[in-house]
Amino acid sequence: MDRVAALRGARLRWALLGTRVALPGLCPRGARAKAAIPAAVSATAETPGNGPGDRRLRTLDEIPQPGGLRNLFQLLVQGYVLRLHELQMLYKVKYGPMWVTRLGSQMYVNLASAPLLEQVMRQESKYPVRNDMKLWKEHRDQQGLAYGPFTTEGQHWYQLRQALNQRMLKPTEAALYTDALNEVIGDFLAHLNQLLAESASGDHVPDMAHHFYYLALEAICYILFEKRIGCLEHPIPQDTVAFVRSVGLMFQNSLYVTFLPKWTRSLLPFWKRYLDGWNTIFSFGKKLIDQKLKEIETQLQKSGPDEVQISGYLHFLLTRGQLSVHEVMGSLPELLLAGVDTTSNTMTWALYHLSKNPEIQAALHKEVVAVVPPGQVPKYKDLAHMPLLKAVLKETLRLYPVVPTNSRVITEKEIEVNGFLFPKNTQFVFCHYVVSRDPDIFPEPDSFQPYRWLRKSQPATPGVQHPFGSVPFGYGVRACLGRRIAELEMQLLLSRVRRGEAGGLCGPGRADGGHGEERKGDTGRGRVEESRGWRSQILTPMRVTPQLIQQYEVALAPETGEVRSVARIVLVPNKKVGLRFLQRQ
Repeated sequence: MDRVAALRGARLRWALLGTRVALPGLCPRGARAKAAIPAAVSATAETPGNGPGDRRLRTLDEIPQPGGLRNLFQLLVQGYVLRLHELQMLYKVKYGPMWVTRLGSQMYVNLASAPLLEQVMRQESKYPVRNDMKLWKEHRDQQGLAYGPFTTEGQHWYQLRQALNQRMLKPTEAALYTDALNEVIGDFLAHLNQLLAESASGDHVPDMAHHFYYLALEAICYILFEKRIGCLEHPIPQDTVAFVRSVGLMFQNSLYVTFLPKWTRSLLPFWKRYLDGWNTIFSFGKKLIDQKLKEIETQLQKSGPDEVQISGYLHFLLTRGQLSVHEVMGSLPELLLAGVDTTSNTMTWALYHLSKNPEIQAALHKEVVAVVPPGQVPKYKDLAHMPLLKAVLKETLRLYPVVPTNSRVITEKEIEVNGFLFPKNTQFVFCHYVVSRDPDIFPEPDSFQPYRWLRKSQPATPGVQHPFGSVPFGYGVRACLGRRIAELEMQLLLSRVRRGEAGGLCGPGRADGGHGEERKGDTGRGRVEESRGWRSQILTPMRVTPQLIQQYEVALAPETGEVRSVARIVLVPNKKVGLRFLQRQ
């Protein structure tokens, strides 16, 4: 019996600890790959008998897979639950671009090459299924909430998405929000200027991501609800602070409850924290929706339905009658959530890399100054003349896709991928982080090289070789709903920060070269009136915020050091990113 027990223990230890691959930066020095591993599956592998009329589809048994116990050990004990994208890098080195993982009875087919992603994405049905989103649905069911665009499926998803796409998805529609975004960005830069003045050195911001998060929340609320919620004022409203905290808690705890069995929910704190986070998120969204409903009702009572002007996004959805209030309550908080993480994290990574690459930063500064004269803010049409600006954001999203891992479930038919025939309801995991760092597509994949996206003007620079090598906003009808808004917001913000506005250039929200609104305590909004399409500000040349001539460059604060990414569903920095805004010589 002792010998049998010892043998079983040895097998368990081997299962848990057997996988180690020498990958720079991810494994201890001297670590070696296990000798006996399944043959890796090539993304373009051919099978004997594959000729015309003599073709054999391979079986699922031929796909390599790590042991279930080993996988759980790496996730929960070695900490890869927060670095799943790094674990996928390890697995690709060992198993090739396709492997299977299992969690309980569920099988996941992981795809880590651009050709494999393309094969699945191009076979999507009319109603693509991301995954079953069980945890998100469980919260909605407990609270009696409608499913939103991330949680509903099938024909109802399609109808919901068609309604939400309006005034959001087309570039010409997104352009309508330029003035609103510039207003918020202007207030953010004034807020940033105040932070710099209050710092000991006069040029230091210790946690840039924190402030970008509040900027993104203020901007998306202004677009969705036509309401400024005070994220850039002092003090920040407590319900806003609670919302921001809850988003982080929900994402982080969802990772743990995904991999832990249900019987642990009453014993461990993760499930309660997860639910509490969602409750705060939806409570915050409901409050803003209720305020908008009351505003519309007041307008109807005063003027009647024929005189009410449809201005913003939520107003449009509610007055067109395509969605019920119940559906709006389930959908808008999900959009709010998505709108915050994309901008805040991407902008943090962008400034981090620009601070480490001063020559790229200088070239970007030169490009923006050549397009936008001093004292003016960029307009939508100006962005078409800033290719390097767009390339910087593309390269940032390549290195740090907002969602490093996504999935699809093909529900309507069997699907053939790379010579394998998969049954209906197979769940495919798209390893976007791994694919976008493929050296066969992107030479020197770990380096920040925006010029790789300027292939036409830089023929000597290697460019993108595969259309699915970097798809940070997804593909097809299920692509990111807010992509155009996010891109516009980041382009406007980056172009203005590059011009040194963190030092006070143009002041808050000014497109008039310095004349601004009358402000109360420097935090007011001035006089605002409704107009068709959006809100237009009446700018009164009362008091002028000083317009500084000096230009600033961004440098990495010494205490920051090297920053790595961790995944709390979305990809975020593993530490605070401190930056310095230095006066240009």
